[in-house]
Amino acid sequence: MNLPERLDRCRARVEERLAAWLPEPTESPKRLHAAMRYATLSAGKRVRPMLVYLTGEALDVVPDRLDGPACAVELIHAYSLVHDDLPAMDDDDLRRGRPTCHREFDEATAILAGDALQVLAFRILSEDESMVPDPAKRLRIIQLLAKASGTGGMAGGQAIDLAVEGRALDVSSLERMHHLKTGALIQASVLMAAW
Repeated sequence: MNLPERLDRCRARVEERLAAWLPEPTESPKRLHAAMRYATLSAGKRVRPMLVYLTGEALDVVPDRLDGPACAVELIHAYSLVHDDLPAMDDDDLRRGRPTCHREFDEATAILAGDALQVLAFRILSEDESMVPDPAKRLRIIQLLAKASGTGGMAGGQAIDLAVEGRALDVSSLERMHHLKTGALIQASVLMAAW
């Protein structure tokens, strides 16, 4: 199988698993669940889940064990985009060619959707029965994603980005910001699969 076919297979797999984990929009609270699905099941590239699957493939990990980490990292990414688009951050109107979550729903619903996506990511890592059964390894996977999402990762990078808005950064500071804001989740994608 060539690389584009493998990537398409990974993308399809994670989208199917995400759709299964996300609450149905017919379940109460309907608006919140609809916003969560809207923010997650859009036309994303799914780079982080692909890294999970391809790393696992390189290490001969059974694909079922990788679904939880692949979904969790994509949910963290989706939540970060919802919050990043809010008026308090970048105030974007479009994401992936369609209205941002807060424009399609409203700001309060978007905030709650982002919060709920983040919580769902960690719920999956703690509950997915297909993942590695060793509790110490599972805990390490949870820790990796938590660190990559928090102040030592994505949230910290976003805080730096907001603090320096409109100002020039030296190369070292710019690299640090991008390492935290983007690189931490990419690194976690590979490491979670390895664990």
